[in-house]
Amino acid sequence: MKNIVIYAKGCKSNFSEYLEKEIDDANVRVVEDAELKDYETLNPSLIIAENVANLADTLSLIKFKVPVLFVGEDFKKAQVVRAFAYDFIRTPVDMAELLIRVKSMLRIRELMFKIRQVSTTDELTGLHNRKYLQERLEQEISRSKRYGLKLSCLLFDLDFFKVVNDIYGYSWGDVLLKSVAEKLKQFIRKEDIITRYGDEEFLVLLPNTSEDQAFLFAERFRRDIERMEFIPAGEEERHPITISGGISTYPCMENVEEDANTVIRYAEHALYNAKKRGKNKIVQFSQLNLGE
Repeated sequence: MKNIVIYAKGCKSNFSEYLEKEIDDANVRVVEDAELKDYETLNPSLIIAENVANLADTLSLIKFKVPVLFVGEDFKKAQVVRAFAYDFIRTPVDMAELLIRVKSMLRIRELMFKIRQVSTTDELTGLHNRKYLQERLEQEISRSKRYGLKLSCLLFDLDFFKVVNDIYGYSWGDVLLKSVAEKLKQFIRKEDIITRYGDEEFLVLLPNTSEDQAFLFAERFRRDIERMEFIPAGEEERHPITISGGISTYPCMENVEEDANTVIRYAEHALYNAKKRGKNKIVQFSQLNLGE
């Protein structure tokens, strides 16, 4: 669905109905121009600023993350627009030209989305990668700090993964990784974030989730992996698969300044402890003796 939001004074647009009719799979809505500064709440694919009042003042406050098409009598070239793509069309509007410009801006949005998706997605599993994780974890920590919410970080590592590669080959190692990723997708909520963190490591962010709740989640997943049927071609019996995990929950420690790297490091410390205790275990950072 292409979400086109038109900002116009008095919510009166001259071409909203025309665009909805001419563009397939488009949802066109008209919003009061004063609300342009809060555009992100509507998640637009394209913004059309139609004769917006006090445009210069508004633009000085906004950095657009989506394409913007300005419509009006005049648009000063010296106007500072912070956006990865924008265009201007003068009134009175030629509808055919408007349609061409709108479709062009939507195409740019689609291409930018695909580029971002490729750059933040792990090719093998289809999960997010570490680049995406870093961005989102900083955002989620900021949100947790602002609203006083818990944020849990789960780091999983497949036990004896090298053995699978050595015995059955890397192609079967890839099959196993994809199978685990698919299982993990089935466990999470819509707001949770999964990433492939390393070769055989997966990291899950659980917003608004306490450490105890995260432990229950991780334990259910560990037991599910323990029961999974992994039978490489030519084998008669399943190859046993287990997983270890470490949990950290922000804020992790009192009177300590913590950021994304800190939270991950604490989860890594808990994971290493689970490995040291014999694997196939989930360990909580808060339960560790930090001298270990």
